[in-house]
Amino acid sequence: MACQLAVPWDDALVGYDFGPSHPLNPIRVELTIALARELGVLDLPQVETLPVAAATDEELTLVHTPDYLDAVRRAGTTLAADLEHGLGTPDDPVFAGMHEATALVAGATLAAARAVHEGRHQHGVNVAGGLHHAMAASASGFCIYNDPAIAIAWLLQQGVERVAYVDIDVHHGDGVQAAFWEDPRVLTISVHESGRTLFPGTGFPSEIGGPGAEGSAVNVALPAGTGDDGWLRAVHAVALPLVRAFAPTYLVTQHGCDSHALDPLANLLVSVDGQRAAHAMLHALAHEVCDGRWIATGGGGYELVRVVPRTWTHLLAEAAGAALDVEIETPQEWRDFVLRRTESHAPTRMTDGRSAEFEPYAGRVADAVDRAIQATRDAVFARHGLDVAEPA
Repeated sequence: MACQLAVPWDDALVGYDFGPSHPLNPIRVELTIALARELGVLDLPQVETLPVAAATDEELTLVHTPDYLDAVRRAGTTLAADLEHGLGTPDDPVFAGMHEATALVAGATLAAARAVHEGRHQHGVNVAGGLHHAMAASASGFCIYNDPAIAIAWLLQQGVERVAYVDIDVHHGDGVQAAFWEDPRVLTISVHESGRTLFPGTGFPSEIGGPGAEGSAVNVALPAGTGDDGWLRAVHAVALPLVRAFAPTYLVTQHGCDSHALDPLANLLVSVDGQRAAHAMLHALAHEVCDGRWIATGGGGYELVRVVPRTWTHLLAEAAGAALDVEIETPQEWRDFVLRRTESHAPTRMTDGRSAEFEPYAGRVADAVDRAIQATRDAVFARHGLDVAEPA
């Protein structure tokens, strides 16, 4: 069924650029939009491409401190490091116009949120967003302003009662969790590689939220080497029942695709097909629990040619209610464009050839993935009135 989809886009969004040697290369977003265009996703009658304006200081300070905004502006002008605010590190080097570039990313996610909140569209997707590590007063993990948190805070400011946030990036969504640590109106769920083996070293089941909001933070810390079956089982066994129980007014999701087996910065073994299945799972959940009110963002993803464009094009098509046949070939025009832009050969099909099937969670077993799932269920399920031992 076709879904009305808002896609905020401006070519200036590729200006969020830490430099050619940095892993977070904006060409991944450029190639995604190019692939979605060549496949006709952005030309579907139910899809509207929206103009983007930078988030205002008033909007940014829903999450970030005024002093931090000043520091980002100053660093983007002087190009001097400000380590107190996490600016000028290897992860977050300073660059000219840094404030303007990251405020535009936040503005794009806010445009998606506004479109859904005003009832003009059922869903909104900002593939350039998902900067989930940024903290109130510091940059972290390639992230300057935390656009998912800003969009959630904006929704709350409009009077929205409850927002569920589901983060399937390979890294713990620590910045969004921190922003709403003591706010029971926001349920943050992060399914990620364990902090024992990956940045930022947090996101354990014991992190359940602050005073008055216990159970509002949920973390599934998966072991390195987890593939499609275990990863999808974790999303299905934890995120879906908790979101149903929470009954949010809006669903906000972060779709970092660095869980892929080819990603150079992490250690999970998920396929494009598994990621596509997760997009579909979360899309169906939005219709089931909150009348389709769904705002999605991109996130991490450092295999710039073979993974990110295909995964996020699948996300856009799924959100439009026009899921792509996985067996189709990538357009020759797009492959030629990729070769010109990157001197790399693009993948020829929209699939990795994986089934993306998984065994639903059935209870306590010896498997490391299932132990991780059960640890999270033990930590939070009872707080939401759920049976920790019930099979998924």
